Amino acid sequence: MNRLQAVIASGSGRYRDPWHPFARTSALLSGLLAAGGFTVTIEDDLDQAMTRLDGVSLLVVNAGDPWRSGPPGPVPAEALAGFRHAVQRGIGILAMHTAPATMRGYPEWAPTIGAIWLPGISGHPPAAEITVTIDDPRFSDSGLASSGSVEVFDERYCHLQQLGPSEVVGTHTVDGTTHPAVWLRRVGRSRVAVDLLGHDERSYESETHRALILGLVRWVVDRATEAP
Repeated sequence: MNRLQAVIASGSGRYRDPWHPFARTSALLSGLLAAGGFTVTIEDDLDQAMTRLDGVSLLVVNAGDPWRSGPPGPVPAEALAGFRHAVQRGIGILAMHTAPATMRGYPEWAPTIGAIWLPGISGHPPAAEITVTIDDPRFSDSGLASSGSVEVFDERYCHLQQLGPSEVVGTHTVDGTTHPAVWLRRVGRSRVAVDLLGHDERSYESETHRALILGLVRWVVDRATEAP
């Protein structure tokens, strides 16, 4: 049986930042996906990765904010077209942690994942041991996160700008307010899962977080029930 192809677009160049060890967390994601049956390629040039999605079943985006120091140069046209084509023909997308702040030069990115990080409004408390409640039985009752929660050392993102309807399957609480932490979307023939966890290596030490990631990946690459 042929293994499904996965590409991890990892933060480097204008998509890196001082806070997130993208090279190390992308390597951990790669190992997890390989153990889950994928053939994995890590692409350190995110824009180039978008031109190499033909035949790819899963795109993982693990990258930072390219506008943290002001708007950069334009995104190459072939990268914009590559991402657009992949979404149109149907691909599974797993958007990790900083995803609402990355790929700002791609007009379809934020509407695809359903959220934007707003500088000066969005934020998070210091990273700590946290609990993310998994509210969906597909993930909480099937051994993927059998405790009904993910226990993890991570950040809790708050006050993102939500775009369009999303199916929230995981939440966390900050100062008594509940915020979405994990959600699902269908965009045409593509399926999208957003996991706001994954700040650094400690996040991937969590057995329940690793199990959740594999559950999300299985969901996004299973389009058998989608209309042609």
